[in-house]
Amino acid sequence: LQDLTGDGGVRKEQLRPGTGQPVPPSASVAVKYSGYLGNWNKLFCSNGNSKYPRLMKLGKDITLWGLEIGLLSMTKGEAALFFLTPEYAYGQRGCPPSIPPNTTVLFKVEVLDFIDSEECDAFFELTYEQQDRLPLEKVLKVAATEREFGNYFFYKQSFKIAKDRYKRALSILGRSSSSKAEQSQINASKLLLFLNLSLTYLKLDRADRALKYGELALEMDQGNAKALFRCGQACLYMREYSKSRDFLARAQCIQPFNRDINNELKKLA
Repeated sequence: LQDLTGDGGVRKEQLRPGTGQPVPPSASVAVKYSGYLGNWNKLFCSNGNSKYPRLMKLGKDITLWGLEIGLLSMTKGEAALFFLTPEYAYGQRGCPPSIPPNTTVLFKVEVLDFIDSEECDAFFELTYEQQDRLPLEKVLKVAATEREFGNYFFYKQSFKIAKDRYKRALSILGRSSSSKAEQSQINASKLLLFLNLSLTYLKLDRADRALKYGELALEMDQGNAKALFRCGQACLYMREYSKSRDFLARAQCIQPFNRDINNELKKLA
């Protein structure tokens, strides 16, 4: 067993290696876990039945010291067993009635995914004036991280949360730019968010809002096939067939062999 603390308080047995960088201290992590007493003789907590485990913030949602130390040693996709002595788990008092006093606990953990939110956390602690004075590079990075959170929740089918994260990212990009080059970078980030929001609103059965964000994307890039496709989908949903045909035909001209566009035109016909 690997001794992570040097005093035997947190020992690790790797079951399966992962890839990439270790989980950073400021990360939000999605993990599958099961906690046991003693020699695996009693399960006291688990989220193993959850199809889409929620993202949990280290130090906020995950506060068990030994488990946090263990997670910081893991990479994405890794699975491991952790043995935590009472000093690194529930202490002298335990956690009645599930965990007796002075109990060593065992955790089986799998890291499904994580997102490093250090810069986001620091950004949102600033005043609006301080945020506005930050270099554009940092602002774009925070917006990209918020979009990454949105993508995570979208693929977990938590569309309302995804929508909120995309909108939060948009709010960050509302600053005025000092040059055409800066405005171009801001617009490129906004374009991705408009496309994300258009699709998310389609998933939420809000075709009117999907059309709005699709049209905002087209204001930035008139020849964006994805934006034209989203607008065509939204109009078809609202039974505005002529408008739908116009959007989809324009998208098809740009990407004549795109299966999704062609299938949508068949549906319209």
